[in-house]
Amino acid sequence: TQRKHSDAVADNLLNMNFNPVSANEVWAGDVTYLKTGEGWMYLAVVMDLYSRRIVGWHIDKRMTTDLISKALIKAYNLRQPARGLVFHSDRGSQYTSKQFGRLLLSYGIRASMGDVGACWDNAVVERFFGSLKHDWIFKVNQPTREFMKQDVTAYMKYYNLERLHSANGDLSPVEFENSQLKVSSLG
Repeated sequence: TQRKHSDAVADNLLNMNFNPVSANEVWAGDVTYLKTGEGWMYLAVVMDLYSRRIVGWHIDKRMTTDLISKALIKAYNLRQPARGLVFHSDRGSQYTSKQFGRLLLSYGIRASMGDVGACWDNAVVERFFGSLKHDWIFKVNQPTREFMKQDVTAYMKYYNLERLHSANGDLSPVEFENSQLKVSSLG
């Protein structure tokens, strides 16, 4: 996609530091393509880098600013983060659009963007997409868009509730967040 000259590019506030010290401090987002027998689907996700939990996502047959906006709105409605949260993405035209910039501003979220052509600047989300595709999506035929939506929904539930992460001490994202809440309530 071509970026308009008027679209805003944010500084890279993360510099590949993917380990915030608390939930709702840094979120990261990206979009991937998913092929079905009926054509392509596009999946936008928002991940809390603290626990690797997918806190918002949206899937559609068009890759638009609305796609990524809906994923962010779902994340915001679920988590209700304090102002100042950092949202990290690539420099795709959807993320640099005025529409998305206004949404971030309305929520008090600070934008951060990786360098051009540097997929490692969003390595954690790229790794999630690799797991989604190779551990789940590619294992069964995806005949229709509706089938893909249902399969992605099932994976999100599995990923957040059951899939173990070494970064979380071999706990799932939800288990890790719950364990940290218990620890903080003891102190």
